Parts: sequence; structure tokens; C-alpha cells
Amino acid sequence: MNPLLDGLKVLDLSRLLPGPFCSLSLAQLGADVIKIEEPDGGDYARELSPELFDIVNRGKQSLTLDLRQAEDVARFKQLVETADVVLESFRPGVMDKLGCGYDTLKAINPKLVYASLTGYGQTGPYADRPGHDLNYLGYAGVLDQTGLAGKRPAMSNVQIADLAGGAQNCTIGILAAVMGARQSGEGCWVDVAMLDGALALQSMALATHHQHGSSQPRGKDMLTGALANYNVYRCRDGKYLAVGSLEPKFFMAFLKEITPAFLWKKKKKKTGNASSSTADKPKPAGSGNDALTRLAADPKKLRRLMIPVRWAIQLILLTRTRDQWDARLAHKDTCVSGILTLEEALTNEQVQARGLVTDSQKGPVLRSPIRFVGAQTRDGDSPSLGEHNPLFSDQDKRRA
Repeated sequence: MNPLLDGLKVLDLSRLLPGPFCSLSLAQLGADVIKIEEPDGGDYARELSPELFDIVNRGKQSLTLDLRQAEDVARFKQLVETADVVLESFRPGVMDKLGCGYDTLKAINPKLVYASLTGYGQTGPYADRPGHDLNYLGYAGVLDQTGLAGKRPAMSNVQIADLAGGAQNCTIGILAAVMGARQSGEGCWVDVAMLDGALALQSMALATHHQHGSSQPRGKDMLTGALANYNVYRCRDGKYLAVGSLEPKFFMAFLKEITPAFLWKKKKKKTGNASSSTADKPKPAGSGNDALTRLAADPKKLRRLMIPVRWAIQLILLTRTRDQWDARLAHKDTCVSGILTLEEALTNEQVQARGLVTDSQKGPVLRSPIRFVGAQTRDGDSPSLGEHNPLFSDQDKRRA
């Protein structure tokens, strides 16, 4: 069985959400993650949101060290000697003040990968600023793109900058640096900024900028509400349907399913002496799709012509409940789905079939979303503060 990251030793000094989410991914892939916490309270999330702490710190060990104390700094440096990765999320310069900056630790262990996950990175005029997900999304232009046309920007309960822009990019950076260190014998400093990562996600808006010279207003780009065939619609029960029929073939299939069949019956052609003329020859199948494809090349015209289509779809979808439409369209190649609550998503048949959800003593938690054939991920519970101190005390005794 492929051991994946088994034996990779990570010293995690990060707190709250982005850093712990990064090290959770590494732990689920088999790394040995040692969470370094202050003796007085530990990770702030333990008090602010114990539930969140439990979710993002599963499968880790907890060791308490006060890096303001010389003896604990010495113990930390002993751990660095055999570590592969140090992960920290302090403001720039804090680790240097503690005597544990990159240059100091690199001198102890040249193969060490030192990862800093911060809001604005190690350089630039914003480097020392505090911030949260909402701030990074604001500076990255993401928040301006999110929400309905003419309305204020909408806030997501998925921390896009923290997790996709920051934590996941940091995980990728760490793994790439570890591979490089194993080949070259030299580690490096991984500098990940959540603002940078959020801006890097702006592929669609940037494409619009290339095409038109500027981004579109909120709710009016191709994938944010401008199109009838890529939109959100309310159903009879007040729940919503996500219509993602972006390609013409899917949109034609969707329209045929929600409208009366007689609208799609082909008219019989009159027979006569001119039956062999090209005018009387049947049109090739898919001509409706071809027309939509041609329209897609002219976004302004497409949006204008789609306005009455959207009104019609809105009225039609109000005639049935979300689940009725979902059941009717599920196997019709329409790219349409119900919009589920979290509770519904956890029990969704596809999610259940993939085995993503598992139960813990405190409620449902999620396994690693990465699947392997010939290897497996691992899981575990979150540690209590200083739970593994005795383990490392024994190591100190053996070292002495």
C-alpha cells in the first residue's frame, strides 16, 4: 500500500482556520502533524469556536511550547532538526523576533521547508496589515463580482481566500518544496498570501477583461447571472434550482423537458415536383443547437435575446417543487441540479456513495476529498491541549 506522506514531519505553529486547514490536508494524506500551541489557551479557535477547532485539527498531535521562553525555543529547535516542514501564519517578522526565523532554522536543518501563510505575504506595503477573508476578497476584486445585479456584494460562508486562495495553495507549495528538497538537499521558504491566491482565482473575470477591456458589473457576466441558461431559479416550494445548461446541446435538452412536447414537433413538408430541391430537404439534426452556438459568439446579442427566455423559464419552474424538477431532469443531460442545504448535501446520495462523510463523537466530519487507487488517506480526532506532551518529554529524556 502506497504510504503517501507517511513519515513527513510537520511542525504547525498556525492558528484559527487557514493554516490548520492546510495542515489538515497534509495530515489526511499521511503526514505527522505536530501542532505547536501556547500553554495558556493554545490555538484561539479552541475558545472562539471549539467545533471549528475539532473539524480542522483532526489527526494531529498537540505539543505546548512558549516560544517567548528560551528553554522552549531550544526544544522547538531540537524538533526542527528532524522536521521536514515548519508552517507558520504570524505577521512578517514575528518568527525572527522569537529567534525562529527562516535563516535561523535553515542553518539548523538545510532541507527544511519553511512555509508562511499570511494575508498579504512577506513583502509589499500591506505586509504588516491585519485582515480576514472578506478583506482579501475585497482587494482581489472577487467580492465585487459576487452577488445579484444592482445589489450589494454578497458574502459567502465558504472562505474563498482563506481556504482556496491560501490554505490549498500553501499545501501545494509545501509538497512541491518537499519534493525539491529531497532531490536537491536544499529546502526553501514558501511565501503564500491569501490576497495573491484569491486574485489568482479570477480566471473568468480576467477573460472578460481581455475580451471587453473591463470586467462586467456584478451579476452581469456570463457566469454570474447574465444568461438564462446559467442561472438560479425559484421553484414552487420556495427552494431553488441551479440551471447550468451552458452548452447549447444541454440548454436545448432542458427547454424540451420543461415545455410542452407539441412545440418541438417538426412540421410535415409538402411533396411535389420540386421535392429534390435543396429548399425542401430536411434541416440537419441539431440546427437549434447550431443557432445557439452562433449566438454565443455575440454575448451582447445573446443576453438581449435571452431576457424573454429567462422570464418564461422563471414562470415554468414555479409550477413544480425543486425536488420534482430535480427528479425529472436528473437523467436528461441538462446540467440542472437542486440547490441543497448543508444538511441535505451531507446526506446526498452521490456524497454518500463517495464516502466523504464520516461520523465523529461530535457530529459529521469530512474525509479527504482526494481519492486514490492503491493508497489511502487517514483521519483521526482533534487533540486536547498538550495531549502529546508526555510523548515528547520521553523523546527529550532519550536524547539527553
